[in-house]
Amino acid sequence: MDPFREAGRWLIIVGVVLAVVGGWLLAGRRLPLRLGRLPGDVVIQGRHTAFYFPIVTCLLLSAGLTLIFWLVSTLRR
Repeated sequence: MDPFREAGRWLIIVGVVLAVVGGWLLAGRRLPLRLGRLPGDVVIQGRHTAFYFPIVTCLLLSAGLTLIFWLVSTLRR
């Protein structure tokens, strides 16, 4: 395959991913569920300390990144 064609394909993929992330960041406050504050994230607050573990957010990001990498590997073939 032509290296310029492959570089162009990668630039388009990166551009689409950046546009989606940018749209998510712009609309982040208005969305009903925000990353980092999803139902199922563990929050334990004590008198002087707080423990926060975003388990559901981690699972969602993992699934999303897995899907993106799978699509990229499929498009490379």
